[in-house]
Amino acid sequence: MTTRAAAPSSNRIAFIGAGHVGATAAYATMLRALFHEIVLIDSNEALAEAEAADITDANALARPARIWAGSYADAATAGIAVITAGAASHGGESRLSLASASAAIVIECVQRLARAGFSGVLVIASNPVDIMTTLAIRHAGLPRHRVIGTGTLLDTSRLKQVLSAALDVSASAIEGYVLGEHGDSEVAVFSSVRIGGQSLHDFDDAAKALDLPAIGAQVRDAAYGIVRGKGFTSFGVATAIVRICEAVVRNERCVLPVSTWIDRHFGHNELCSSLPCIIGSGGIERVIVPALDANEEDALSSSARKLGEALDALDDATS
Repeated sequence: MTTRAAAPSSNRIAFIGAGHVGATAAYATMLRALFHEIVLIDSNEALAEAEAADITDANALARPARIWAGSYADAATAGIAVITAGAASHGGESRLSLASASAAIVIECVQRLARAGFSGVLVIASNPVDIMTTLAIRHAGLPRHRVIGTGTLLDTSRLKQVLSAALDVSASAIEGYVLGEHGDSEVAVFSSVRIGGQSLHDFDDAAKALDLPAIGAQVRDAAYGIVRGKGFTSFGVATAIVRICEAVVRNERCVLPVSTWIDRHFGHNELCSSLPCIIGSGGIERVIVPALDANEEDALSSSARKLGEALDALDDATS
């Protein structure tokens, strides 16, 4: 039975999953002072209670907020719910290989949110995030534009950092995107990178000499190195989560590359993948398909095909 909840409150956010990513994102959200109320929900209630208590201790030195371990009933009235629960990656294991284990967890979380009456904006960070976002749209009972996957926002940040170091220019001055799957088939769209309005080729001689395929591979594989060293990733993806939430709660209408329903772009019409999106208080307000060169177009079509095949295999296994 679905509960009819009160109107969502822009003052409350719920994190479903209090592991490394969920707890770090909740802590970063508290520091950013975006919400007056932060709810942590986890199947391990003791973990959620401990993380909430630890963040509350930190909050004594920040702006006042109420932080507690709660339930799906508490999440029902949140303006934003973030799902980080899912299977953890180990070493060199690809994100797509996590699909079967994560799917059951994410579907259960989404369905429990729906039964509680949640009607806010849903942010998905569980991997493989494109497939989990697709499943969330199927089961959340929300309009598609109110479900946002973290997608390639973190990959795009990594691309800007690499280019920043190579070209000795601030990462914030670089406009460019990684699109497609958040994973092994992602596409760094170098043809549309701009620095002060200039393309990479026109910027300077150092830019002309860049090994772009090597940079794309460095960005794509960055998470594997982090996982090998510390066992998981947390700070980067947590910051991407907070950036999306900030865009929603402040109605920024900024452009971020996030996972969304791609609606027949690149040859598949029942799938989420990353494209630049305008994000405001209602979620995704517009999906933008940037100009691409022929190789990038082919690579994004291939990425969508790979995701589609993984989703079909998951559907077959669970049907």
